[in-house]
Amino acid sequence: MKKTFLLLMSIQFLVYLGFGIIIPVLPEVIVQYGWDEIHVGGLLTIYAIASFFTAPFWGHLSDKFGRKQLILLGLIGFSMSFIMFSIFIDQLFILYLSRIIGGLFSGALYTAVTGYISDISTNENRNKYMGFMGMSIGLGFIFGPAIGGLLGHINLQLPFVVSSILIALLFIYGLILIKEPSRRGDANKRAIIPIGASKMFEYRVRYLFLFSFFVTFILAGVEATFQLFQIEKIAITPLQLGWLFMFSGFFDAAIQGGLVRRIKDGSETKWLIWAQIITAIGLFSIVFTTNLFLAGLSLCIFTAGNALARTCVVSLTTKESGGRYATGAGLSYSMDNLGRIIGPLFFTSLFKIDISYGYILSIVLALLSIILIFLFTRSSNSLRFEHE
Repeated sequence: MKKTFLLLMSIQFLVYLGFGIIIPVLPEVIVQYGWDEIHVGGLLTIYAIASFFTAPFWGHLSDKFGRKQLILLGLIGFSMSFIMFSIFIDQLFILYLSRIIGGLFSGALYTAVTGYISDISTNENRNKYMGFMGMSIGLGFIFGPAIGGLLGHINLQLPFVVSSILIALLFIYGLILIKEPSRRGDANKRAIIPIGASKMFEYRVRYLFLFSFFVTFILAGVEATFQLFQIEKIAITPLQLGWLFMFSGFFDAAIQGGLVRRIKDGSETKWLIWAQIITAIGLFSIVFTTNLFLAGLSLCIFTAGNALARTCVVSLTTKESGGRYATGAGLSYSMDNLGRIIGPLFFTSLFKIDISYGYILSIVLALLSIILIFLFTRSSNSLRFEHE
């Protein structure tokens, strides 16, 4: 079982590494081939759309045909998407097609893997296993941009070649070691709009869902435009960006693993307010970047605030869901993905008008979102109280 779980962790790590690896490389590809900057947002958005809207379909297939088959199929498709991107890196239409395929099969992998974990775990140890899976996802986000930047400095195609080879090796490893679990629950189908969502929006937890959207929306905007912005400001290279993302990623992990676990129950709203103030300071600092050190410092400040906000709001949302954890988690996921779908295109469009507009708007949104926390604290209409 340990070998199987390590394999599942590796799959989740590579799925999110695959999402992150393109972040420092994609703007450089767009600039080199003289394409419109809007395609940076488009290629990020199309991946999120493909993954999000096909999740219910993959969940159904996972329940019908089994977890192992879907995991292996997902690994083949995901590897193929990276191969396509590397071979046809100068063909914009094929790049969009490869991102659609990557999004499709990343959704299959996520759904099948979480379903597999539900099958092999019990209520007592499921949180522990899901926690490890969350750690794998976080590490993928940390190392994805870093590896993309470091390998992209050698050759823009190299990050995708290496990723496709690693995923192909995982396929062989999984083919040999993965056994279909004997006990089957439902896969994590992640309905686009979770059942019971409208009921939850009658309570104050709705403010947290909206807050979660703005946190992810701002993050998606920074991911889509940060390199383009720094190319204009300081002529940053993919290698330099890779180091910045790696350093800020460890900052993210330190916040989530160190600070957040020390936050006392009932004090989350104060931390959420400070998180958005720190986020705004980081965004403000980005606007006035003049050298690589300031670019790194501003990114770390932003990352600290955003990581604190993301982790605290997830924790508080589960407490406010009144025992309806699946519905609450599903709705949080939907709001997060909505931010990732809308954010990249929206902020790259603003970037085309003026490189600073997106960051100025993000500062305003970060500060205005604090109002949602005040509305939350002033409301007594809580599912948490009803549940307790």
